[in-house]
Formats: sequence, C-alpha cells, structure tokens
Amino acid sequence: MGDLGGLAADQELGRHNTSAGTSSCHRTCVAASTEAYFRAASAILSTPPDEPEPDISATLLKRHYGLEGSIAVLSSEVERTSEVSLQDGSKLILKTSTRREAIDSFRFQSAALAALQNSAGFAAPTLIPTSDGALMFEEEGISGYLQTRIEGLSLHKETPTPDLLSRTGSALGRLDLTLGQVNLPAADRPVLWHVGCWPRLMELEEYLPSGSVAASVRRAMAEYIQVIEPQIPNLEWQVTHNDPSPFNTIVTSDGLGFIDFGDGCWSPKIQDLAIAASHVVTDPTLPLGGAEHLIAGYAAVLPLSALEARLLVGLMRARQSALILINYWRSHLFPADAQYIKKNVARAERGLTILAPLSAASGEAAVLAAMSRPSP
Repeated sequence: MGDLGGLAADQELGRHNTSAGTSSCHRTCVAASTEAYFRAASAILSTPPDEPEPDISATLLKRHYGLEGSIAVLSSEVERTSEVSLQDGSKLILKTSTRREAIDSFRFQSAALAALQNSAGFAAPTLIPTSDGALMFEEEGISGYLQTRIEGLSLHKETPTPDLLSRTGSALGRLDLTLGQVNLPAADRPVLWHVGCWPRLMELEEYLPSGSVAASVRRAMAEYIQVIEPQIPNLEWQVTHNDPSPFNTIVTSDGLGFIDFGDGCWSPKIQDLAIAASHVVTDPTLPLGGAEHLIAGYAAVLPLSALEARLLVGLMRARQSALILINYWRSHLFPADAQYIKKNVARAERGLTILAPLSAASGEAAVLAAMSRPSP
C-alpha cells in the first residue's frame, strides 16, 4: 500500500507508451486465456459472499479512520458493502472482506478511485485515506477501504432518453480517457468478466434455460471465438472499469458518475463501451436497439478505430452472453440470492434477441452510422 503522493508518482511513471502498452497487452492476453486464470477467476465467484457483520464494520471504521456512525449493510455479490451514516448527515461506503483475494481487488479499486479524483466530465466516489494516509487497510483476516457515496439515481431507474444515453456515453468516454493515462496495481488479477475467459464460459451452458436463449448464446459465443477473439490482441488495451452497467452508472445533479470498480482490469479499451452499450439495447425498431445514442456520445469524446467499430456489435453480443451464462450459473450456486444475481439477465436476453439479426457487415454499418449521429 502507498499514500496518495506515492500513487501519483507511480502513475506518472506508469503513463503509457506504445511499446509498454503492447507488451502489457500481450502478457495479459496470454495470462487471461489460460486454464489457471479461468479456474482462479471462477473460484472467486463460486465462493459465498461474506456474512454481514455490522459490529465489525463499526470497529474497523473507528480503528482505521477515527469515525463513528450508523452502519447499514447493502446488497453485494462478493465484498461486504456497508453504508455509513455520519452524525453530520453525510454518507460513506465501507467495503470490507475476509477473503485473501480481496486484498488485490481492494488495491486496484482504491488506487482507481485515487487516480480519478479531480477528473473532469464525470463523477466518481472520493477515496477516504486511513488515519495514517493509506489508500486501504489490511489487518489479519480482513481488508477494506472507505469512499464517499455519490448522490443520485442509478441509470436503471431513469428513463433512457436519447439525451441521457448520449451524455452517459460522453461521460464514459471521459472516464476511459482518464483511465488510459494510468497503470494501477493488481490490474491483471483473475476476473471472470475478463474477455480472456469468455471462450471457456460455454462450460456453464448446462445452467441455461433451454430454447431460444441458449441458442442465441451459443451463436454469439461461437462468433466471438471464431471471429473476434483472434483480433482481440490487436485492439488498444488499457485499464478499464469493465462493468459500467446501469446499476453502476449514477445520474447526479452535476452529470453522470461511475461506481463499483471491483471488476476493473487491464483489457481492451472498447470493452467499456461494449458493456455499457449492451445494457441499453431495448428498442427493436432500431438496428442497435437504442445503443446508438450511447455509442455516439462515447465516440464524440473518444473516436473508435476501424477495428473497434468492426468488432463492437460482436463484443456486445458476447458480453450479453457472458452475463447470461455467469449469472444463471451463480443463481444455481446461490438460489437464495438469485433475484439479485440475475438483476441484469432479462435485459441481456432481450438485448441479445434484438442484436441477433445483425450480420458482421450490417453491425459495422450501424456502428459507423451511430458514430456520425449529431447530439440529441
């Protein structure tokens, strides 16, 4: 662990150049596609979440931050996430875990939030350093970090107007511009949502419901393996959020914000756009189901390369399929939490159905048309 000043120095040293980016991409491509990486990443999501223990959270809050407040445990799939209400009315988020692998995850998350402080064009939680100035705390058997809570409504509760989706895309583009300037610790830790794992996810096919959903997933993943995966190393890679879903995108009075960097990693830059766009495919009368607006907003800030435009629709379909596969599997493992785990599944299934008719050529044409759209 380091302090904010040390992190800033590390980031300055870690700013990308072409040779360093290419080397990191190659290493990560190889590592994330291995059996060992997939098994390690699968093991993390097949372990039951930590039991909520508010008393321990209160003790940790006092010990490491000198703060006191009421504790409310929030829904969480892996980490223990607690809302802290201080006496002055402000609210903070405390993330903790007793798992060994959480240390690397928290190192990444806390460093990401520190790197995003004072950024323009989007909001992110502010990291609260420990009493001794560290980004996170780690003691025997437990680790964690503290952040502010962004006030606003999550995107999934808002009406997805063209203007809102365009502004969401623009904010995501600015987030990726910022993340593209830094290297963060533990960015290569096992993450099952990493594209390198996707070819192996068909092992989970047995947990899918039979019928059209399973057939659509099989087609999308076959396309990914045959057409897209061989070109993944040729994309531009950087640190990404890797889960800018409507639940992790917050509409605030000052613009759009992003929370929960727990799946963040070193991956293709276009992955963030593919994920965000895959969640807003809802309108069957439009070629990309309404994702056109989000894509246009993103591309206005961060233009897509020819290869990114060509692969985007296939990446969107593969991400929808990955979400369906992983969450049906995890719902089987944890039936009591199935409703929370599957909160995005119906949206992914609908989106995959809408995108299914697009050929590679028509998908690319739809993306290029979206990129040329004027702002709503």
